Amino acid sequence: MNVANLQLEGLLMAVASINHLLVQKGVLTAEEIDLALRKAEAGETSQERSEGMSASSRDAVSFPIRLLELANQCQPEAEMPSFSKLARMVGQIKEPYNDQM
Repeated sequence: MNVANLQLEGLLMAVASINHLLVQKGVLTAEEIDLALRKAEAGETSQERSEGMSASSRDAVSFPIRLLELANQCQPEAEMPSFSKLARMVGQIKEPYNDQM
């Protein structure tokens, strides 16, 4: 595996853990984090941003945001799933893009 991929994996899990802690401490709610992540994904996949991007490129941009959204859905008391489990879940819930325009 590419070292950069491992670094991104570690970064994503660190952000997921920080988000989890922010909810546990009552600094933010899971809903507030979810809203922020949804806004981030909407901005990254907007027509202006993704114009000329392939479906696989849009999936690549959305992957880390979707992984963090799934991690955020874990109850604050629950243990965080592993990166590989979260990544598998992202693939299972991914909706295909309508590229037949």
